[in-house]
Amino acid sequence: MKPIEQPVLARFYRSSEQVMRLTRMGCSHPTRLSFLRQLLRRLKKENWSFDRPVWQINQQGVGHAVYRAQGPERCYCLVAFAHDLPEEMRSDRVIATAWDATFTLFDGIPSAADIKRLERNVPLQEAGRISAKELSLSRANRSVKLFEYMVTELAQGRQPERSRLEQTGYLMRTTAVYGTGKFGAADRSTLVGRPEMQAPFQAEMLSVWLIRAFTVDLVEHLAAEQGGVEAVKLDPTLRRLLGVGNSTGLGMAPFLVRHPVLIHHWFAAREEALARVRSQPNLTLATLEQFCEALKAAKENAMQWQSEHPLQVTKLKELRKGLGKLQTFVREEWDSAQKYPWNTLWQWGGLELPIEAQEALLALLLEPHGELIDDLGDQMAIDEEDVIKVDGHQSIGELRKHLYSHFAWALGTDYQQPEQCARFWYVSEEKLEPRLGERYSEPGAEREQPLDIGRQVAELNNLLKEWSDWTPVAHLLLLRPEFRSIVRRVQLSAHYPFAEIQENLISAEMLPINLLRSKLAFFGATRFDPRSDRWVRISLFQGEPYPDELNHADVS
Repeated sequence: MKPIEQPVLARFYRSSEQVMRLTRMGCSHPTRLSFLRQLLRRLKKENWSFDRPVWQINQQGVGHAVYRAQGPERCYCLVAFAHDLPEEMRSDRVIATAWDATFTLFDGIPSAADIKRLERNVPLQEAGRISAKELSLSRANRSVKLFEYMVTELAQGRQPERSRLEQTGYLMRTTAVYGTGKFGAADRSTLVGRPEMQAPFQAEMLSVWLIRAFTVDLVEHLAAEQGGVEAVKLDPTLRRLLGVGNSTGLGMAPFLVRHPVLIHHWFAAREEALARVRSQPNLTLATLEQFCEALKAAKENAMQWQSEHPLQVTKLKELRKGLGKLQTFVREEWDSAQKYPWNTLWQWGGLELPIEAQEALLALLLEPHGELIDDLGDQMAIDEEDVIKVDGHQSIGELRKHLYSHFAWALGTDYQQPEQCARFWYVSEEKLEPRLGERYSEPGAEREQPLDIGRQVAELNNLLKEWSDWTPVAHLLLLRPEFRSIVRRVQLSAHYPFAEIQENLISAEMLPINLLRSKLAFFGATRFDPRSDRWVRISLFQGEPYPDELNHADVS
């Protein structure tokens, strides 16, 4: 038998110049490598168990509860506090000081003393203080109309209308989920050596997943208090339609710039996964059927996905039209028996589909190939401290070569033009949160954060013109230490091609929501719904199993 040809993967990779542009990043879709999918697969594989040992919630829905996740070696508990929040105090803005519910993820099993300590601090959020025993701090507000509607329906013995659940998609939305190192929480180093926490943002994902269970439990509890024996629990099929909403803004955007090596690993893993699928010489009937099922589900999701933001409305039209065109091509024209069928399908999509649908096709191609690509999840975390040192021995000539090779996108811009430096990133004094200012109409530019990578590269390029190729980089930095950070980034680019967003992040035309969507897609977020160009609502875990379903659910 003739051996199966092993193609060179390089021909199936996309370039960083194509991938790391905001127009494409802003069309990202969650994939099976998303962090919440990685979490659920691990929890099921390792046979984690879940229960609710504490439920001290009164008739008004006020009190606290504890949700326990027990793994092979460690236990984590979500401690949830439910509050009686006056309507006039309910706000998703970061300046809010009270919420419908507040949460923390406890490392281990909290004692009565721990609960009392947390009860004094967690409801205060940033104004309180948690400890190294806690791994996350979060808060959420009710989606009031759906929440109250469901309590009423269940109390009267009726199931809510499916369309109402599909329209909103969640009972509560988090307005912040702070991770390790924030407000006294355990440092990231605490989690080193814990396999269940090695993928990015696993403590935060576990927190949100358990919060989702709490939101349904709270609705059913209030329904039982109101309806007594007439009350019913939510049908499991309808329950799956609910995720946890999230309102998020500019606070998460700078992360993509400040962690270049980590971000490279995220994108490189996804692109490696796509290349592996494209390089398959043939397909099986099982993977074809799974792909078609995923395509059907994607079309249904696209029809349910709603937004009023003009940009997203246009993208949704393109997505729906593109998925319809893709389905027709798969049914009527695509020869799945030819060599490299997935690559043929991908290349067709690159020519025939808008970018929004192309990125959806990427997610669809990965979906039936878990055995081929799921191991890449282990490559999406990295200790950046080991790789960010400046190489002072490198010559100026070598540095210059890397700059021209990997930052050509930054050198063709005139950063003296007002429209090319119209914005500046800063940190608000009130909430210590990242913000984006208008340079020529707002104060604060003197406090600008160094997220203007393109402009810094251009300035470095001008400086290097004064130096000979043979001079060590260390000599340059001794005289001009302010260039140390950007020199390091240029050096990193030789090894981490997906480390940089290849756009001017201070231009007048830059859309921050493209940054947000890219990061949120890696989390596993769906229902991306911009409310402006700077903040967005999304849903997490919608359609996924609950803790009491995990052991007998399909979480591939």
